Amino acid sequence: MAPPKPAETKRRYFSVEEANKTLPLVRAIVTDIVRQWHAVNDLKQRLSAVKTERKRLSSDPYSEELAQSQAEMETEEERLASYIDELTKLGVELKGLDGLCDFYSIMDGREVFLCWRLGEPEVLHWHELNAGVAGRKTLASLAGSGSGAGKRPH
Repeated sequence: MAPPKPAETKRRYFSVEEANKTLPLVRAIVTDIVRQWHAVNDLKQRLSAVKTERKRLSSDPYSEELAQSQAEMETEEERLASYIDELTKLGVELKGLDGLCDFYSIMDGREVFLCWRLGEPEVLHWHELNAGVAGRKTLASLAGSGSGAGKRPH
């Protein structure tokens, strides 16, 4: 399941150092997002089960629970959207509900992403804008590169 698309904000570019300084707040928000996504997903599954059972029965003993669960799910979805919006306002893009995030950066005059995933101690990777997580390269590999493409993002 892809994260909801947040409202557009002015693009912010991060150096590796700036991204790492932002990580304590980003980590807290992303932890909330991942936890909240699980809560929403659990509610959706519960609602689906109630709706399935409701169709099977001729009487409707589940109408009250269904209405209550639907209202709870809407509240939890709004909370999830607010966490994602908070992250977006920092200039960080949520790429996966497993806590994968990208920070825009500039390397050799072009836009790239600094890439971080919940659980990693700091920003250790980068990738081209169109490469996605499969194209992640370590920042350490930039330091050892002798080509012009080996400049650290800033």
